[in-house]
Amino acid sequence: MSIRLLRTLLAVHEHGSFVAAAEAVHISHAAVSQQMKVLEQQCKLALFDRGKRTPKLTPLGLALVAKARELVEAYDALVPSILGEKGVSGIIRLGAVPTTLVGIVPMAIARLTRIYPQLAIIVVSGLSLDLMRQVERGSLDMAIISRPQFISRNISWAPIVDEPLELLSSNILDSDDPIYLLRTQPFIRFSRHAVVGGVIEEWLQKNRIDVRESMELESLESISSMVAANLGVSIVPRPSIPQPNPLPLKHIPLDNGRLLRSLGLISRSGNVRAFAVREVHQRLVEAVEMGVFEPATSAPLPTHP
Repeated sequence: MSIRLLRTLLAVHEHGSFVAAAEAVHISHAAVSQQMKVLEQQCKLALFDRGKRTPKLTPLGLALVAKARELVEAYDALVPSILGEKGVSGIIRLGAVPTTLVGIVPMAIARLTRIYPQLAIIVVSGLSLDLMRQVERGSLDMAIISRPQFISRNISWAPIVDEPLELLSSNILDSDDPIYLLRTQPFIRFSRHAVVGGVIEEWLQKNRIDVRESMELESLESISSMVAANLGVSIVPRPSIPQPNPLPLKHIPLDNGRLLRSLGLISRSGNVRAFAVREVHQRLVEAVEMGVFEPATSAPLPTHP
């Protein structure tokens, strides 16, 4: 039984079909099917129910998936686990909520890859709860998320920063009263599917504010553009690292800056790449402490004899 077969099995489970798994592991559909038949023969188990058009994992197949994930993770971490800091190499799959992709994530990755040039980081954008599920399944090594109300027992949480929520409004509007603006202006809602969207909705209900909703968006940049066009007001996190070229908007604190969303780095408990997790977390914290986005400076290209 090879690691290659187990990786393909995990891809089938992750993506739900042989076709999707083939695209993920960059082999043909026929090759995936053949590999799974070989795996069944080697295990002497029926791992798939092929009575349906799309083969489905049997209970035994699902049980093998759980063990296969442990074996693949242990295999991938075999060298890093004994090398310590020298093991921060290869590929790290990092999830991140969209609001972190403009400042904190690029700064942290830039600093990390300067220290560890053999490291490659794949960034996957998504909402907090979905990213947490991907970390649990093992398809992501770690993720930057807004802290949800509940965190699974097998997930470790490392805090990065608490960001206050604020009201965005156009400079055209005279009032600086957030309650008045929310009750009189169209409301551009931060997606309710996001953890921070739930925090915002809970605050609105607590303060008995009925908003006139006009749109619901996930991107801080798109929300800011809509507000700048005076299409409504919105409640959003104030990024710990401001955007390099911010739009001219009013930023009005809520609850005297006490309404917060907590950003943190999650990973699976007992992660065998614990040193890499700590290094990523440290670079994220350093980026927050700097508080200013630093574009890369130009450098001369290497010369060759």
